[in-house]
Amino acid sequence: MTILGIILAFLPGFAWLFFYLREDPHPEPKRIIFLVFLAGALSAIAAFVLEIILNNQVVKLGIAPLSFSLMLILALIEEVSKFGGAYFIIRKNPDFDEPIDAMIYMVVAALGFATVENIGVLIGQYNPAIATLAPTISTMLETASFRFVGATLLHTLTSAILGYYWAIAIRDFNDRKYLFLGVAMATGLHAIFNQLIIAYGNLIYPVVFLIVIGIFTLGDFEKLKWKKV
Repeated sequence: MTILGIILAFLPGFAWLFFYLREDPHPEPKRIIFLVFLAGALSAIAAFVLEIILNNQVVKLGIAPLSFSLMLILALIEEVSKFGGAYFIIRKNPDFDEPIDAMIYMVVAALGFATVENIGVLIGQYNPAIATLAPTISTMLETASFRFVGATLLHTLTSAILGYYWAIAIRDFNDRKYLFLGVAMATGLHAIFNQLIIAYGNLIYPVVFLIVIGIFTLGDFEKLKWKKV
C-alpha cells in the first residue's frame, strides 16, 4: 500500500510537468529539469521543518490557529522555499537564457515540492496498526485526484506567477520590486486558496478560483513565450 501511495503521489506532478513543458518553445535540458525538480522536493522538506517550528510558536506569537494571518505566513514560507530551490540550481546556468525559462523552472520546482507533499498525504493515510482505517485503493485514487486539481495545481500556478515577475525583474535590469511583487501575489493567492478550503470544506470554490488564476497564468506564458533576454 505504501508503494502504491508513492506511485500515486508522483502521478499529479508528472501529468502537470508534461503539460507545462509543452509551453516551452525551446525545451530545457532534462538534466536541469531533474535537478530543479529535486531542489523543489528538498525545499518542501525545509518548508515542512520551518512550518513545524512556526506551529509550535503560534500561541506565543499571538497568531490565531487557522487564521488568515497564519495562512499568509505558511504560504510565504512555501513560496519562498520553492523559489529558493529553483534559484539555487539555475541562477548562473547558461540554459537559463529566455524569459519563459523563469516560469518553466519555477513550475518544475513547484512540482517537486508538491510531489513531496503528496507523498506525505497519501502515506499518512495508511496506518498498518489499525487495519480498519487503512485506505482502499479507490480512496487513495480519490485523494490523488483531489491533489491533482487542488494543491498540486495551486503550487504550479503560484510559482508560475512568481516566475513571471522574476522574468520581468531580470529584463528590467534586476529590479527587485518585481520579484517582491511576484512573491506577494503568489503568497496571497496561495493563502486565499487555503482559506477557501477551510471555509467551505470542499474543492468546488477553490477549483473555480484556480481556474481563474490558470487563465491569467496561461496568458503570462504567452507573453513571455517568444521574448528573448
